[in-house]
Amino acid sequence: MGNVAVIFAGGSGRRMNVKGRPKQFLEFRGKPIIIYTIELFDNHPEIDGIVVVCIEPWIPYLQKMIRKFEVNKVVSVVGGGETGQESIYRGLIEAKRFYDDESIVLIHDGVRPLITEQTITDNIEAVKKYGTCITCIPATETFIIKEKAGNLEIPNRAHCEIARAPQSFYLKDILSAHDKAIEQNKFDFIDSCSMMNYYGHKLHTIDGPMENIKITTPTDFFIFKAMIDVHENQQIFGF
Repeated sequence: MGNVAVIFAGGSGRRMNVKGRPKQFLEFRGKPIIIYTIELFDNHPEIDGIVVVCIEPWIPYLQKMIRKFEVNKVVSVVGGGETGQESIYRGLIEAKRFYDDESIVLIHDGVRPLITEQTITDNIEAVKKYGTCITCIPATETFIIKEKAGNLEIPNRAHCEIARAPQSFYLKDILSAHDKAIEQNKFDFIDSCSMMNYYGHKLHTIDGPMENIKITTPTDFFIFKAMIDVHENQQIFGF
């Protein structure tokens, strides 16, 4: 048993308009975004190990950065697959090499470096109590659902949340869902909570920090830099 983070760092960064360097390896103050993310789990007292799923050609660079920044809990770095779903599955299979079925796995995006220690703690506690945990934020804008017939549906915003990450489960449950998807040739799940919902698992949600954004555009990167400054000022000046 144990608590293991599977961190997905397989995106190419096309929406960032960068050439040659995927978004997760963009640096701020000499440190790549992916390392900021990994450190959140590495520093958490309840996380026992970390598996990182990485774009194959960038694995040596990531391993070098892990050594440079003295990250201690990464047990393995594996290459990603053709899709996000396949990449996460590879990470889960790798986690199974080190941890048993009863372990809790926190699946997280490598380009979400603004979660908190409390969010990780809340995920672990929720899985122990409910079996699943999906980190969300409240919906602050109106959703419009376009139906095939051309009609529009506007759900009550008070009943809506936006799913983010981590998304956490018992390792045996999420692996079982992936195995069913493979058997049924279903490779189009957008994320883990969609897959688990499809296969009948009741999902428990928690509220995470609003700044828990996924860095996919230049604007996101500027927000990330600003938030790092805010966090450092809080530590220095106590506000």
